[in-house]
Amino acid sequence: MSREKKCTEYRNGWTMLVANVFLVIAGACLFFFAIPKLDHPSQYYWMGPVLLAAGILVVVLGVLMLCGHFTLQPNESRVLILFGDYRGTVRESGFFWTNPFMTKSRLSLRSRSFETQKLKVNDKNGNPIEIAAVVVWYVHDSAQALFDVDHYEKYVATQSESALRHLANSYAYDHGEAGEVTLRSDVDEVSHALRNELQARLAKAGVMTDEARITHLAYAQEIAGAMLRRQQAEAVIAARQKIVHGAVSMVEMALKELAEKQVVRLDDERKAAMVSNLLVVLCAETEAQPVINAGTLYN
Repeated sequence: MSREKKCTEYRNGWTMLVANVFLVIAGACLFFFAIPKLDHPSQYYWMGPVLLAAGILVVVLGVLMLCGHFTLQPNESRVLILFGDYRGTVRESGFFWTNPFMTKSRLSLRSRSFETQKLKVNDKNGNPIEIAAVVVWYVHDSAQALFDVDHYEKYVATQSESALRHLANSYAYDHGEAGEVTLRSDVDEVSHALRNELQARLAKAGVMTDEARITHLAYAQEIAGAMLRRQQAEAVIAARQKIVHGAVSMVEMALKELAEKQVVRLDDERKAAMVSNLLVVLCAETEAQPVINAGTLYN
């Protein structure tokens, strides 16, 4: 829940600067008039010390009021605190003045990015993996960021790594069941889930998450070789399946067209031989060498 409130206890800085300079000049003038009175006392002997004291007070007041000035750039805020009491937040950019006894804590509202370290965790299937992510965030509520957590930047870093670990434990790296979301195959969906979890964790610190995306994903070194061989084997099997499926379709089409156009009449045994030869040619890894048969199938 937002705690931030707009502060009204500040003034235009340039107007107050003129007033402060006027006070310092007035104090200097009082000094100037006090010196002759002190050197040559008259029946109004008390005027010298009074003017001197007044000059000191006015100069001190002018210098003290100068401490109330502050500036704000775009996308910055100042949280104003008076003797431990939260008085509000200033978000306007410009030159301002407020009570010099106010504590003016500056917070940046600009977007910032944080990249986690490469974390070694177990995925849903228990396989050790390495994972890292980048998080783009900004301060949404200055009061919450300052009062509800200690060191909100460190809080963002800690919660980002914690959320990333939890995400890695919730999904398999790869080879999930049919329709199951995996870390490697469903990058957008996984990134969206990471952003939602981060937003829930960082809301109490007044921080909003713009984007969260995985930047590094790999098997841990101890199983990387075995998993690479597994992926290569699966790729070979998938390629073979596609080749065989295409070859069967081509053979079926060839037999169908030969029969429809009555180019040649083949019995079952000759069809089987033709299918065998075509499959060998189409599925072979090397280029087929033509062989001329001078006889017949039976001789």
